[in-house]
Order: sequence, then C-alpha cells, then structure tokens
Amino acid sequence: MKKGISQATIDRLPLYFRTLQLAADEQLQIISSDELGRRLDITPEQIRKDLATFGQFGRKGIGYDVHELKENIGKILGLPNRWRLAIVGVGHLGGALANYVNFSSLGFSVVALLDKNKSLVGTRVNGLTVNDASKMKRVVAANEVDIGVITVPADEAQGVADALIAAGVKGIWNFAPTKLNVPSTIPLVNEDLSIGLSTLSYHMSQE
Repeated sequence: MKKGISQATIDRLPLYFRTLQLAADEQLQIISSDELGRRLDITPEQIRKDLATFGQFGRKGIGYDVHELKENIGKILGLPNRWRLAIVGVGHLGGALANYVNFSSLGFSVVALLDKNKSLVGTRVNGLTVNDASKMKRVVAANEVDIGVITVPADEAQGVADALIAAGVKGIWNFAPTKLNVPSTIPLVNEDLSIGLSTLSYHMSQE
C-alpha cells in the first residue's frame, strides 16, 4: 500500500470502477459525484476525497467523463497489466472461478489450473487442461503466471502458498479459510466466504 492511502480508499476503487463500467454500458458520458454516490450509497464528499488522493479528475459543476475516469481508475488499480492467474485446487470453487466470464473484462486471464487429484489431472475446464500440482514450478514459469489463486482445503493452503511463491508468483488470492504466512513482498488477499455469510446472519438476527 502506498504511504498515506488508507485501505478503505483502496477497497472503494474497484466499486468505482465497476459502477463506471456499468454507466459506460448505459451510454452515459458524464457522471457527477452525486450520481456515483447514489449508485454506491457513498457520500459525494467521500468520493471526491478518494479520487483527490490520486489526482485531479472531473470539472466542477459538470462532473466526470465516464470513460476517462474509468480508464484512470483502471490504471490506478493496475488492470492494464493483464495479470495472469493460476488456480490451485479445481474443485467446486476452483472450477467456478475458472469459468468466471468477467475476469477478462477486468484485465485478468486464467492461464493455468493445477490439482493433486489424479482423477482431475488431464481433464479440461473452460478450455484449460488441469495440470498435476507437483509440476507447479514448471507450469507457473511456462505460463508466466503472476497471481496464484488458492482454493484448496485449509490444511493444504500454506504448503500451496509456499510452492507458488517458490515458483515465482507475484501475489496470492486465498480462498482457504486459514491465515497464510507469506513474505512482506508478496501481496496477499484473503476471501473467506464464511465471514461474509456469518456477517449476513448477524444482521438478519438483529431484525
């Protein structure tokens, strides 16, 4: 994270990008911070503050050029890098991610699948052949993988993370419900689905 930029601001950037992408699909050319805020339930003041962290966008009294702001936020997020992903663990969740059609529109490409299950190795998912996880280093190098996606059981996740890092990935997206220990030089994002569901349960229980 760059110094002086809060995690909350960074977390809102993908929301802005997605909303602008939808606005572009609607053929909207100009959008105000008020309209962005209405669509996202975020105050216009917060939106302007977030964007001002990265530069000057839009014109006072007119608003933001939808395409231009979307492109600028995309650059801030690093989406033009066209990151290449390898999914380790091709079960229900891994298979669903391999078939997720919106990755490409965000600048990501799933280029490799790996699993230790011999019954899965050699099968094909969305046009990709599942590789043996024991050949991870070779597969990562051959496909120039940037990001490792972990969708294995919790007790296997740390070993997979270690192998991915040793193979040369630059970042890890972890879906296993466990804390991973990785070097400070490796960005790590955790997606614990149970937390989101438990949070929903809490809010519903308060009604």
